[in-house]
Amino acid sequence: MNKQIELNIDLRQMVLAIETAVDLVGMNDTNHGKRVGFIATQLANKLGYSDKDIHYIFELGLLHDCGVSTEQMHSNLVNHFDWEDAHIHCEIGYKLLKNFEPLSKFATPILYHHTPFEELKNLDIDPKDAKMANLIFLADRIDVTAASHYGSDILLARDTILKSIKDYSEKYFDPAFIDAFIEVEKSEAFWIALEDRHITRYTWDMGLFDTESSLSLKQLKQLSLIMAYIVDQKSPFTAQHSSRVGCLSKYIAKCYGLNSEQCEKIEIAGFLHDIGKLRTPDNILEKPGKLTNAERSIMDQHSYETFEILRHIKGLDDIASWAAFHHEGLNGNGYPFHPSKKDLSIEARVIAVADIFQALAQNRPYRDGMDLDKIISILDEFVDSGKLDKDVVSIAKQNSKKCFDIAIGNAVENKESEIPLFSF
Repeated sequence: MNKQIELNIDLRQMVLAIETAVDLVGMNDTNHGKRVGFIATQLANKLGYSDKDIHYIFELGLLHDCGVSTEQMHSNLVNHFDWEDAHIHCEIGYKLLKNFEPLSKFATPILYHHTPFEELKNLDIDPKDAKMANLIFLADRIDVTAASHYGSDILLARDTILKSIKDYSEKYFDPAFIDAFIEVEKSEAFWIALEDRHITRYTWDMGLFDTESSLSLKQLKQLSLIMAYIVDQKSPFTAQHSSRVGCLSKYIAKCYGLNSEQCEKIEIAGFLHDIGKLRTPDNILEKPGKLTNAERSIMDQHSYETFEILRHIKGLDDIASWAAFHHEGLNGNGYPFHPSKKDLSIEARVIAVADIFQALAQNRPYRDGMDLDKIISILDEFVDSGKLDKDVVSIAKQNSKKCFDIAIGNAVENKESEIPLFSF
């Protein structure tokens, strides 16, 4: 096992992946975290912060909304300057990161990033955490106020945006931060840089900086579980789906005889396989009946979104493809890539079986979870049609009771991949 402990996965690239995934919840606005990171760095630079602190505030901007999983929550956050339930996603984000050492330094600022300045300055927290939280709050509200003007009249609207933000000085924001914003916004370049095509490039450039921090296999698994939690909270009908698919994939892979490194990486791919579903509208995921062709065409995009999020992370190439191929069939009738049979690796075949097995066992809005006999019957039908690998399904059938226990969360394997602090 020692050989594969260090995977040399860059932490910032994983942070960028989390931001990309969470911003998919915004549907037609997928750059909010990037813009908040940019705005915060410009303010920090004007305030004379060190390069180290500027990089910190950039990553904090990327991560600040990691507690957002649903369209409704996103909509409330962008449509109300001070939404009364904004604290919910702050608390979720805090609990997601506080026990994950590589990102725990962001937990407290995330917890307080919607706390007004007049309240924040009286709290017993580290002064630096308080400053970082308020700086992100300001950057976040600047972006929300400006969002409707990007791509159209942002330079014409800047005075109105500035006036609106200044009105919240003292009560919501540190006046020193407002003063920095007054100076920064004088540059047209500041506003133009917030356009989609430019902010994406800025984020890419920031991602090239070496963080000198790589993740061990154990840490990558922890972070993958955090990402799995985020996507599984998209709907109560998918709660723990990703974590259970990961556990089941690993178990089937072990029974199949794959080596320990393959099994560990298959589990991670299972945790991450549905991350692209954050782009799927809530009403489609929770529809109680059959999807229309239009709705199905939207649903069928999620595994490609998974691929796009993961493929940019150096060192995750194989995991990205295994995760993204979870709806592909050996007969070429899956989606969205239609790889040839020889290009559908055994790891991807295992995850495909685990995904179907767990989905059938789980309650969905259009049906109750199925019993073991019915699940086996459907898996056999998929083998007969050429969709699923016969040998992998045979392994699942030989160990069907244990597979079923894992699929419904009634197994030791699941306990290792559940984070009890994530219940709200």
